[in-house]
Amino acid sequence: MSGSVLRFHRHARLAIALAALVAAAVAAEAASSSAFADFRVCNKTGSRVGLAVGYKEGERWTTEGWWNLPPNSCETLMRGALVARFYYIYGVDYDRGGEWAGKAFMCTRDKEFTIRGIEDCLARGYDRTGFFEVDTSEQKSWTVQLTDAMQSEPASTGKVKPR
Repeated sequence: MSGSVLRFHRHARLAIALAALVAAAVAAEAASSSAFADFRVCNKTGSRVGLAVGYKEGERWTTEGWWNLPPNSCETLMRGALVARFYYIYGVDYDRGGEWAGKAFMCTRDKEFTIRGIEDCLARGYDRTGFFEVDTSEQKSWTVQLTDAMQSEPASTGKVKPR
């Protein structure tokens, strides 16, 4: 083969490799931008925190837990586009004993759980726990920041029905 033909083949292979590299970079960017469509919680304290989340998907309520967040870290609780406008969070400070709670009562338990329904928690063998409401304003993704200032003593027993 002549030198010009070899140079052509070398340039063609280089162009194909470059096109594949660009395609891979575009695919990686698309995948990483979709990863931002999540519900995340950041622990902005010096303590270890346990988290539970409640949400309504269609007509069915679900509570899930526990996520364990080290100090000054974030965790994705729900991956992908959000399924609801309102989410409910309960957090417990493992090191200092405080909590992030509210008056929207849902079912939890001490061990890892996924519980369907928020009615009759005690009769069904679960704990009845007060969650605080997070209004995501129908965004595709949302991040909640837990801080020491938001922490409180154990929640009261007043009842507010989740939306």
